[in-house]
Amino acid sequence: MLNHPSIDPVALQLGPVAVHWYGITYLLAFGLFLYLGSRRLRHAPYAGRLGAGAWGYKEVEDILFLGVIGVVLGGRIGYCLFYKPLYYLAHPLEVFFVWQGGMSFHGGMLGVIAAMVWFAVSRKKPFWEVADFVAPCVPTGLASGRVGNFINGELWGRLADPALPWAMVFRGAGDAPRHPSQIYQFLLEGVLLFVLLWWYARTPRKQGQVASAFLVGYASFRFIAEFFREPDAHLGLLGLGMSMGQWLCVPMFLAGVALWLWAERRGR
Repeated sequence: MLNHPSIDPVALQLGPVAVHWYGITYLLAFGLFLYLGSRRLRHAPYAGRLGAGAWGYKEVEDILFLGVIGVVLGGRIGYCLFYKPLYYLAHPLEVFFVWQGGMSFHGGMLGVIAAMVWFAVSRKKPFWEVADFVAPCVPTGLASGRVGNFINGELWGRLADPALPWAMVFRGAGDAPRHPSQIYQFLLEGVLLFVLLWWYARTPRKQGQVASAFLVGYASFRFIAEFFREPDAHLGLLGLGMSMGQWLCVPMFLAGVALWLWAERRGR
C-alpha cells in the first residue's frame, strides 16, 4: 500500500497572500473550458453561423464568466442546503466563509443551469442549444477539481484491502489503507466522461441530447465512484445504504433519460 504524498496545499506564499493548489486547479478548469469552447465552435450546429444566432469566442468568454459565478454561488449554497442545512441555519453568516471549504457539485450544476438560462435569454438563443454547447466542456474542469482534492488529501475513499496495490493511507484518516477515490472520480467523471461526451457531441444531435448525455453519464459514474468514497462523517449512509451523493445522482440520471427521450420525440 502507498502513503499519500505530503504536499503543501499552499503552492505560493507572497506575504499575507497564499495561492493554494486548489485555486490553481480551478483556474486550470476555466482555462480548459476556454480552449475546449473555442474548439467546440467548429462543431455543428455552431460552426459558420452568421447574424443573430452566430457563435464566437466572445460567447465562450461570456458563458464562462456567468458559469464561474454559478459554480461558486450554486456550489456553496448547495453544500449548505444538501449536506449541513441545520448547522448553517443556526450559523447563517458562515455560509459566506468559503475559505473553510464545502462545495457541492450538484449545487454548482444548478448554479450553472441558472447561468445558462440567463445567457440564453439575454442572447435570444435556445436554452438547449446553449446547454449542448457547454456540456462537453465541463468534465475536464471536474477532473481538475479532483486533482485539487487529491493534493489536499481530502474526500478520501473507504477502507480498502491492504493487498490492493494502489491502496493509500491518508493523513487524518487513520493508519488503515483506503481507496484513492479522488483518482477514481478523476478518471471516471473527468477523463472518461470527457472522451465519451466529446465523441458523442461531434455528430449532430437533436437539441438537448448532448446535455442529457452529460446528466446520464455523470450521474452513472458518480454513483459508481461513491461506492469507494467515504461518506460524509456527519451524514453517513442514508436509505438503502446509499450516500447523499448517490441519492442526488438518482434524480439527475432520471432527468437525463427523460430529457433524451423528450428531445428524440421533439426532433421527430
